[in-house]
Amino acid sequence: MLEQTRLSHSPDASSGLQTKRAIDSVQSFTDLPDLLLVERTRARETRAFETLMRRYNRRLYRIARSILSDDEMAEEAVRAAYVRAFANLDRYEPAGKFGAWLARLAFNEALTLRRHSPAATPTPSAEAVPTEGVEGKQQLEAAIDGLPEVFRTVLVLRVVEDLSGVEVAVCLGLNETTVRTRLYRAQQRLKEDVARRLRAEPFNIFALSTERCDRIVAQVFARIADAR
Repeated sequence: MLEQTRLSHSPDASSGLQTKRAIDSVQSFTDLPDLLLVERTRARETRAFETLMRRYNRRLYRIARSILSDDEMAEEAVRAAYVRAFANLDRYEPAGKFGAWLARLAFNEALTLRRHSPAATPTPSAEAVPTEGVEGKQQLEAAIDGLPEVFRTVLVLRVVEDLSGVEVAVCLGLNETTVRTRLYRAQQRLKEDVARRLRAEPFNIFALSTERCDRIVAQVFARIADAR
């Protein structure tokens, strides 16, 4: 079982100092590089794995959401990816970026979930997505949802998540030329005004709320505990 980081609440004179040190220790995890957090997770430090999840929650959620076009299913794919990552952490080789390894897991979990979900249905073409009466972010998200999946996922990672072409290629198991081609075709399929607005304001698309982020972390730890 992962060891929880606890704050001291003892009533003695040193309790204030102990609490401050504990808080500083928790906060310092956010400054640690991925590889050190991975090592601490292997040593069963809860805060290390939580930090990794919070660091990559948005990226994994956007990957899954770009495939599944459903918020709840995307969240489930992210949870499954983290549980799988934790179970296979000893197999992770630091030759590649940890974020790319996680992204690949989320990508595969989303594909698996889509294949086994009778509720998953194809999205309409981008031209068929209604724009009347839909404002701002919702309009952009609807237009992206209307793209074929192979274009949609590349667009989300390159433009919305702002990954490089090389990073996207590693995450999706593609070559960089394919990433460039799919990005170009995705942008061509979007209406000109939508593509322009997406380039100008990409970062709130398919946003991950604090509530959803907290729920993902809590439920992943619950599943890990149940599996032990």
